[in-house]
Amino acid sequence: MSRYNSETYRKDLQKTIESTNDILKALEGKKVLLTGATGLIGAAIADLLIWYNKDRNVPVELYAAGRNEKQIEEKFEPYEKAAWFHIVPYEATGKIKFECPVNYIIHGAGIAYPKMFTQSPVETMRVALYGTDQILKYGVEQKIQRMVFISSSEVYGKHAGENPLEESEYGYIDLLNPRSSYSMGKRAAETMCISYAKEYDLHVTVARPGHIYGPTARREDNRVSSMFAYDAADGKNLIMKSNGTQIRSYCYALDCASAILFLLLKGKKELAYNISNRNSIMSVKELAEQLAKEAGVKVQLQIPKEEERQAFNPMDNSSLNGEKLELLGWQGLFGGEEGTAHTVRIIKEGRL
Repeated sequence: MSRYNSETYRKDLQKTIESTNDILKALEGKKVLLTGATGLIGAAIADLLIWYNKDRNVPVELYAAGRNEKQIEEKFEPYEKAAWFHIVPYEATGKIKFECPVNYIIHGAGIAYPKMFTQSPVETMRVALYGTDQILKYGVEQKIQRMVFISSSEVYGKHAGENPLEESEYGYIDLLNPRSSYSMGKRAAETMCISYAKEYDLHVTVARPGHIYGPTARREDNRVSSMFAYDAADGKNLIMKSNGTQIRSYCYALDCASAILFLLLKGKKELAYNISNRNSIMSVKELAEQLAKEAGVKVQLQIPKEEERQAFNPMDNSSLNGEKLELLGWQGLFGGEEGTAHTVRIIKEGRL
């Protein structure tokens, strides 16, 4: 199974490349270290660079870092054998043992599965804070030009308002809830980034994606959007374990990837930017219904177990205001209906 087999995915990659061409062209001949390369967002970023490089005499040198080298090989086969594709062994909670003289760093490594936040809260926080500290230190040593840290919309906490959140609107997070290991780890890592920027003059920009979905998700990913997408593609009815009224800034993975590349070259030092497609803000129920519509399956409601409930995102409204990012020239290409339909279609086509 390979997403590269999907004609829909190949067209989506080309469409995204055309809209991001100036950014990608500026990266030609440069070296980019990408941590978390096999994750939902990381793989989408890598795919954009891979697809761009296929037709270029001066490619972008991609250093894909991750703890499982075999998984990296399998994720990007057959392009992992290209001269410009480099696999870098990397463990986010360990000392950095590699030395890549890179120009740019995109730090996306982290624990992103909700089930892990409650099962392994200590590791979740360690990866977020210690792992980010090590990458920032490496960036200083290598005298990199720029770095983007991929944070999360969960740093905002709970809000009572209904309007999309701006970058300065922070709400309540329960410090004594182990589930907060993710949101508090991301908050602390953001502050670490800005501290390095101030103390060591490192150019760091913070990206705050909303709820990202797409065909680059792993099948074992237990985020709602990923589980729904694979179940829909498998012809299974979608089981919702809430009323689905929670509002989210959903964003197709390739839109998120292009936004991060924009921030890598155009984002301002020490600032945070929401990643949100204004045409893809919807409820969990709407997301499920759109995925189900593409696959011809049903959405069913089921009462969750207590263990499942503990892993839920506590935010009723985590929609984001993306105007700050749009001012840099970025815009989302795939609205909610198109992005969800393509996700199911690509998973299906990838099996052929």
